[in-house]
Amino acid sequence: MKFSESWLREWVNPNVSQQELVEQITMAGLEVDAVEPVAGEFSGVLVGHVVECGPHPDAEKLQVTKIDVGQDELLDIVCGAKNCRLGLKVAVATIGAVLPGNFKIKKAKLRGVPSFGMLCSEAELGLAEEAPGIIELPADAPIGQDIRQFLQLDDVSIEVDLTPNRADCLSIQGLAREVGVLNNHDLTPVVISPVAASIDAPVSIELAAEQACAKYAGRVIKGVDVAKASPLWLVEKLRRSGIRSIDPIVDVTNLVMLELGQPMHAFDLNKVEGGIVVRLANDGEKLTLLDGQEVSLKADTLVIADKTKALALAGIFGGQDSGVTESTQDILLESAFFAPDFMMGKARQYGLHTDSSHRFERGVDPSIQLQAIERATQLILDICGGQAAQVSTAEVASALPQAKSVTLRAAKLKSKLGIEIAAYAVTEMLNRLGLTVETTEAGWNAVIPGYRFDISIEEDLIEEVARIYGYNNIPMQRPVAQLNMSAKPEAVKSLDFAKSCLVTLGYQEAITYSFVDPKKQDALHNNAEALVLPHPISADMSAMRLSCLAGLLGAVIYNANRQQSRLQLFESGLIFTPDKDAENGIRQTRVLAGAITGLRHGEHWTLEKRPVDFFDIKGDVEALLQQLDNKAEYEFKIESHSALHPGQSAAIYKNSQYLGFIGAVHPEVAKKIGLKPKTFVFELLTDVLLTSQVPAAQAISKFPSNRRDLAFVVDKSVQVGKVLNEIKKVGGNQLVELNLFDVYQGEGIAADKISYAIALTLQAVEKTLEEKEISAIVDKVVEHLNTQFGATLRD
Repeated sequence: MKFSESWLREWVNPNVSQQELVEQITMAGLEVDAVEPVAGEFSGVLVGHVVECGPHPDAEKLQVTKIDVGQDELLDIVCGAKNCRLGLKVAVATIGAVLPGNFKIKKAKLRGVPSFGMLCSEAELGLAEEAPGIIELPADAPIGQDIRQFLQLDDVSIEVDLTPNRADCLSIQGLAREVGVLNNHDLTPVVISPVAASIDAPVSIELAAEQACAKYAGRVIKGVDVAKASPLWLVEKLRRSGIRSIDPIVDVTNLVMLELGQPMHAFDLNKVEGGIVVRLANDGEKLTLLDGQEVSLKADTLVIADKTKALALAGIFGGQDSGVTESTQDILLESAFFAPDFMMGKARQYGLHTDSSHRFERGVDPSIQLQAIERATQLILDICGGQAAQVSTAEVASALPQAKSVTLRAAKLKSKLGIEIAAYAVTEMLNRLGLTVETTEAGWNAVIPGYRFDISIEEDLIEEVARIYGYNNIPMQRPVAQLNMSAKPEAVKSLDFAKSCLVTLGYQEAITYSFVDPKKQDALHNNAEALVLPHPISADMSAMRLSCLAGLLGAVIYNANRQQSRLQLFESGLIFTPDKDAENGIRQTRVLAGAITGLRHGEHWTLEKRPVDFFDIKGDVEALLQQLDNKAEYEFKIESHSALHPGQSAAIYKNSQYLGFIGAVHPEVAKKIGLKPKTFVFELLTDVLLTSQVPAAQAISKFPSNRRDLAFVVDKSVQVGKVLNEIKKVGGNQLVELNLFDVYQGEGIAADKISYAIALTLQAVEKTLEEKEISAIVDKVVEHLNTQFGATLRD
């Protein structure tokens, strides 16, 4: 909303400076974007009267004039403007005047004729970008008066950036109301008197879409002269508000819109057949707009029509075929209320955004339509002449916004603001805002006016009081709080610690969307049920992820396609699984996942160039588990997974509780999702992973350890993990370390057999172990493995 300071001060003129006024408006929530002068910097320009005007003797396009500027002598001035004529009041830059751009006026000769000044146009005074001729001042302009004083050019245009909820301030009336309440100053609104009908010409109005348009007023004015020029005061008010003057009818409707906030439109009465019908458009119905654009109307668009055709897009743009032209003599003025919920977004459907649609989308006061039409009628009669008929109205009261009553409690106001504001001050604030206020024991009951669509609950009134009282006037109170150390279970590790462990292992964190491509997810999870979004961002982001694999592998594909041959990525986040027993039917589980591909090490002349394998990622996972808890608590078991290679995958358990999975991406799955390099992944349940046992302090042995290397021959089907677990069971407390250091198949061993070479480290806390004690433990291990697996010692 753009307006001039002088126009605002016509309505309310508090004793504050321009800077204070701008600051007040901004601090009230109506942010001021710009403050600009309404004219360029100039001096020495006076009101003059053309008393003689004749052709230049040596130039066809020039005229020689004598100008009365209230001095002892008339000024001889040569002028080239076509509109210069005898009797005209003009703006005269006298000798010594300085125009915008530091242009100084001096005595000159034009084609041999001396010129003692210059007749100025709007452009030369910085009032417009361009102008066809010199300024034509009103006939009552006082000769010799400084033009800045006469046109009140020591003024500024103020532009405020209004939030969508403050549609009430899209008018001078609304802004004046705000300034009045901020300064406890009464308003001086423009006096609007009903115009008595001088002719009988009622308008037939039918509301065929009453929920969209519940109130419509129309008035016929006959015998208007559209060719008349808009008065300078009207043109200036519009110019300073950022609106160009077009013709007196359009100018008046624009002025009323800026003044009262009610958009209006005028039709050529002779082009309206059989009265007004406010209806929804027929799907595909054609309408040519005032700018010449032809639009094909949608069925949900409200139009103003007559009995045969659409005349205008309601509240948005007029139609060319019913528009007012210079030949128009009879007009039909309209003033209506259109429901903001229905108008919202309609202009954008046609690539339009007008001052009218901007206001109707946010909400127009449903009570000012008749007031606006009376104001416009009086101005049109004063400028263009004519005779006005009675105002015809159609209204569906039940479809209009109903008055709301909101209660404000004094205790709640004090609680929210932290200060106590005097009851009389609150009452005055609310009354000046236009609310009808009743004081109660607990506080106030306020009836909200129709133009305040943004007030509906108690908190809205609290915000209004705080805004008017002034946020800067509310004293700052530092919060007082007790600082207590929060309990942190020692057994629960932090996710950040787990991430740091992975970073130490060379991983980099990736962050991917929780929405994934359903096709890729189906390939990874064998068409498992997933949550599908009703309104996804795109088709390839329409399903909630069942694991982090889809996003991580997508990151691997993206980087691999950009020549990144060695990747170690991890991600933590939620996965979403349909579950009828869970809240809202969704079970959300936090996981920590990782993926590796490419070479084990970066290229180096001392290192073998070898790709990663299953044991690389298994080693990384084991290193992570060792940092978080006792690695011995975890077990890797062969289990299949829909996304993993059956020979290179395993499930991980922690004390028989499922923790996650690890393995190589299945080649068929990789092909479906476009994954080229062989990739290994893991995914762990965070809640299980980060819960560990509290370490128990133990004495460190001061006695030497003893190592015994045993090579067991067992069937190839026997897993080494089971062998190690059995050794732990029978090894006792003296077995402090166990390590598989060799696996052998080949000469000297049957084809269906395999040799596991295992190092046992034995040590006691209280003494040095004797040989017979060590031998007893070794014999016990050998005997137990023979019983369990038929294991024999290798020669």
